Amino acid sequence: MVQLAFSTNAYTRFGLAEAIRRIADCGYDGVELLADVPHAYLPEFDDDREELHETLEATGISVSNINANTAAGYYDDAPDSSFFDPTLITDDDEERAWRVSYTKDAIDLAGAVGAPAVCVATGRPEPGNPPEQAREYLLDSLHEILDHAESVGVDVGIEFEPELLIECTDEVLDLIDVVGRDALGVNLDIGHAAVYGEDPAESVRQCAGQITGVHVEDIVGGRRGKHYHRVPGEGDLNFEAIFRTLDDIGYDGFATLELYTYPDAPDRAAQRSLDVLRQYTP
Repeated sequence: MVQLAFSTNAYTRFGLAEAIRRIADCGYDGVELLADVPHAYLPEFDDDREELHETLEATGISVSNINANTAAGYYDDAPDSSFFDPTLITDDDEERAWRVSYTKDAIDLAGAVGAPAVCVATGRPEPGNPPEQAREYLLDSLHEILDHAESVGVDVGIEFEPELLIECTDEVLDLIDVVGRDALGVNLDIGHAAVYGEDPAESVRQCAGQITGVHVEDIVGGRRGKHYHRVPGEGDLNFEAIFRTLDDIGYDGFATLELYTYPDAPDRAAQRSLDVLRQYTP
């Protein structure tokens, strides 16, 4: 049976421990940890690890995933928007090596808190770094990361997204097949599938057996719609079909609400989402 979790990336105006307590108080089974500022930016997180473990033990909540998609803490002036650099495909060798090392640190955090997986995005091919070259960088980066993931016993989920190097279901499944490592799967964001023009339920079915985690949000408009994460029930996605398909394929991991778009009212977004989705996860 699918378990429901909520990401701390909606709680960026709260400290990590307080975010976890609030999510647990809502009644979620799990919490996803944002491996970035202001929660768990890993190079600066050593002093906060004891408090994290104490909070998880006190609340009894499980960690669904370590979200390592972004690393805005790397920069002093990162823009307040979707921002992935440095990435696994960056053509600067030092920055790419830093990102590989950062992802390994996220895997270590996952192992320490009992999370089954880490998710990471591929990033955008930039001028001077064409997709063919970026893909080679990605393959090299992933093999190094997966060597470490396999030693720790944590899976790595690629999260596809429109306009990134890996932006749809077919591309992520092709990547998994080419890499050929058991620890590599897909962190399936159903809203990203919808914005790309896919049927999210069909994307779930295609990814059967390869899903390390699921990100959930509602989207208005689907294809050509705005990539804006909304509370379930406030957009056009068919959650009954999505959760029925998750059940059909035997998925029994976490479906994590990712509602970073609600920093002003994360408690309300968390509670309303849970109220809507509980009907699909009896």
